Amino acid sequence: MRLPRLRFKFMDDGSEVRGAKPGGKPGAAVSLLPANFADARRAMVEEQIRRRHINDENVLAAMAQVPRHEFVPAEFRGRAYEDAPLPIGEGQTISQPYIVAAMTAALRLGGREKVLEIGAGCGYQGAILGCLANQVYTVECRSELAAEASERLARLGCANVHVHCGDGTLGLAELAPFDAILVAAAAPSVPGPLIEQLSAGGRMIVPVGDAENQELQLVERTDRALRTTILEPCRFVPLIGAHGWKDFPFR
Repeated sequence: MRLPRLRFKFMDDGSEVRGAKPGGKPGAAVSLLPANFADARRAMVEEQIRRRHINDENVLAAMAQVPRHEFVPAEFRGRAYEDAPLPIGEGQTISQPYIVAAMTAALRLGGREKVLEIGAGCGYQGAILGCLANQVYTVECRSELAAEASERLARLGCANVHVHCGDGTLGLAELAPFDAILVAAAAPSVPGPLIEQLSAGGRMIVPVGDAENQELQLVERTDRALRTTILEPCRFVPLIGAHGWKDFPFR
């Protein structure tokens, strides 16, 4: 598989970032030059991801390529490469870099797949998937986040990532089946429509659980059955929808 697939425009790399300097006041301007972002991305990959035994070189290359700082609000850009999730508005977050990499690696993408993502958020996970798959369709239930993610992905040149606004627990039946499905929010159980839309031989990675106890599950459709493997504990915002939580239960 040829990488990189995407060509990003680093228009904001040298702009001022609003954040807190060490020993400074919150909201003080922090100047981050392009080299700082590139160095921070390389350090993120080596220290947060590879050291945690994510060894898929294509996933590591995608994580090193996609400019995470372009996907967070301006006031958090100086923290974009921290080993932590960050708020993106409307009670949602951009996932911790390690979790993005771990979920992506579990799908074992080869470059030809049609992928469904549930929970577009800011578009970062979709951009990572877009480096590794043929086409990515991502669903976001919050119209403002969906519009912002669509604009951001287009601006960065992610032409193979397509944002839809709607109930992600229903999937996208009109585009099914999907070779891989990634769910970026915690469901009480694996949504039935997503299982139905998973192709033969396909893989789905989904966090399942309540506010206190969640686990990443890898669901694989074999010729005769579904096989579920528990991967590791996790913590996600809730998946809201007809086949998820009916309202925001994690308070």
